[in-house]
Amino acid sequence: MPDFNPRRPPLPTLPPGLPLKWLVAAAVLLLLTAGLGRGVYTVGPESVGVIQRFGRFVGTVGPGLRFKLPFGIDTVTILPVKRQLKMEFGFATPGSSNPDQSSRETDRESDMVTGDLNAAHVEWVVQYEIDDPEQFLFNHREPGPTLRDLSESVVREVVGDRTVDEVLTIGRQGIENDAIA
Repeated sequence: MPDFNPRRPPLPTLPPGLPLKWLVAAAVLLLLTAGLGRGVYTVGPESVGVIQRFGRFVGTVGPGLRFKLPFGIDTVTILPVKRQLKMEFGFATPGSSNPDQSSRETDRESDMVTGDLNAAHVEWVVQYEIDDPEQFLFNHREPGPTLRDLSESVVREVVGDRTVDEVLTIGRQGIENDAIA
């Protein structure tokens, strides 16, 4: 049990010239300033911003300087919808800005077995555009890796139906046409 000491100095209090309402006003002003700083964002000219309020889709905004509700109320995902994106298979371009553009396992994804049971090293590029940002973000769990796996599966099936001579020489255009269809 703590002992009571009558000689202990009293707890500090507010200075007599500074009322409590001034401290509250300063705290509110500080919160508003921090909120304004966190609420401003920019959408680039070839992008669209997808706004979510508490995780639920609210809408999209076009390019320009924008404001969102701060402190985790609104979140904005910026997607490049007016740009052609690409995925590289079997090689990797250094310095790419798209995290799904290339894989770390470039050798594994490009080594394939042809229809006549020969091995072929196939490199290819898939080009795509994001047509509907809402569908891209919310109707697919992981759209980048899903498109990557789907593309690899299609090309493996098409290459597996051809001989190694077709894959390496005259059948390249046919492989491209069959993979698109």
